[in-house]
Amino acid sequence: MAELTTLARPYAKAAFESAREAGDLQGWSDALTLLASVSLSEKIDLVLDSPNLNGEQKAEVFIEICGEKLNEKQKNFVKVLAENKRLGLLVPVQEQFELYKANIEKSVDVDIQAAFEISPELQQKIAQALAKKLDREVTLQTSVDTSLLGGALIRAGDTVIDGSVKGRLAKLAEAMGV
Repeated sequence: MAELTTLARPYAKAAFESAREAGDLQGWSDALTLLASVSLSEKIDLVLDSPNLNGEQKAEVFIEICGEKLNEKQKNFVKVLAENKRLGLLVPVQEQFELYKANIEKSVDVDIQAAFEISPELQQKIAQALAKKLDREVTLQTSVDTSLLGGALIRAGDTVIDGSVKGRLAKLAEAMGV
């Protein structure tokens, strides 16, 4: 996983710089999200793995599927990825781009998995505390995971706060050498 992120980083950075120069962060975000979702299709795997197609032909397949939703710079980006045999990196490129975008927009998506449903009041308090701590605008996404037994697991970018009973029991078992 780290290797894919490393390979994707220069492409994500190039896309981000192009988007920022054009003042079109959201347009690029939408395009990369579309391209990443296309790349996850099982039928596209056949195209990517085909030895009979060169990079330009593979790029044309992506561009044709996306139709008019891509501008010329985005189409050229797809062609560069294809020439370098990096179309398979579209998902990590999109993820890295979103991190760059969130950083410049001073926002972060926070995923909270809790053992029980979190009340709207508590969600608001958590969002305010995280916004203050991270100096970012926070968008919360909550879900219930009963396997946590109690507490919650909070993910904000690459920050993870494990306040779950399951996590604490795992740490205790590790400390005891079990």
